[in-house]
Amino acid sequence: MSIVTAELRPCTQRQADAGWKFARATVAELQGWVIVLTDADGVTGLGYAHAVPAITTHGAGAEAALIFLRPLLLGRDPADLAAIMDLVEATLVGNRSVKAAIDMALHDLLARRAGLPLSALLGGAFRDRIPQSRILPIKTPAEMANAAAALVAKGYRTLKLKLAGDAAMDARRVAEVRAAIGPAIALTLDPNQSYSAKGFLAAWRQIEPHDIALVEQPVPAGDWGGLALLTRTLPVPIEADESVETVADVLRVVEGRVADVVNLKLTKLGGMRNFLTAARILEAGQIATRMGAAFGPALLQGASAHAAASLRQLPFACELSEHDHILDDPFTSLPIEDGMIAVPPGPGCGIVYA
Repeated sequence: MSIVTAELRPCTQRQADAGWKFARATVAELQGWVIVLTDADGVTGLGYAHAVPAITTHGAGAEAALIFLRPLLLGRDPADLAAIMDLVEATLVGNRSVKAAIDMALHDLLARRAGLPLSALLGGAFRDRIPQSRILPIKTPAEMANAAAALVAKGYRTLKLKLAGDAAMDARRVAEVRAAIGPAIALTLDPNQSYSAKGFLAAWRQIEPHDIALVEQPVPAGDWGGLALLTRTLPVPIEADESVETVADVLRVVEGRVADVVNLKLTKLGGMRNFLTAARILEAGQIATRMGAAFGPALLQGASAHAAASLRQLPFACELSEHDHILDDPFTSLPIEDGMIAVPPGPGCGIVYA
């Protein structure tokens, strides 16, 4: 059955904390877009276009790209998903978060049409629950410690601290958080490119005593040599995030052993098909995979949970629970219990408009 309509709906959401900050920006609001594909039988598929200017694009840019690409979808059979996405890719350069929304909606439509969970289209699920890590935005050390204790009380067993590139202050943040939560909780760090390689090596001397499980993208995205230096030198797993924007980047990590872990996101890679390709390359290269945070509604997190469920190995907690502090979610809930998200049941991604 062909696609007869491709509706665009704004999805503007406020942060519960309007001062939510990481090293590159303060994120007070999300201005994403939802694409709703409907076939001739009335079956619908949903996709979300992530729009945070410091990460992917802005809301008006996402809308313009979706409007431009929408004619390519009408009258097409979603079963021709690969051919449709090849045409989308050839028609507009970049705009990976927009292409991810289209790809997501096509997969969701096919799965709902077949009465299957989305993970079935991705090869099947290896797990039905996904351990979660929650992010602590940049605040004072005391504020971050208090927030960490509150999240541990909710059942989270892994926390990620955003850092700012000031070694002394970042070390205080880590020390106070560790003191507040005790030794049993896993701590990961994300400086979001705010250090040079040698700067982070120096900072590590102050941070190492606090038992860190993983460090995500400490150096600028283009500093592949610096990332590789930290991977070879430090005893902690180093994760590539902003350095890896495409499947080709994933291959480069594997070929050069540039990182120990790669942070995969549907929004960053351009959808499910590229996600699966990237995951298989990493698996073959024996580089670990983790699903990182892409802020958005339960729809995005539900689809990401199905993708995470399809990974054979998932050694680190994922970050699909950040919708918990974002308001105005128009979709059915995706609860977090004891620091875990259950893969949504039912056909498609399991998430619909509330």
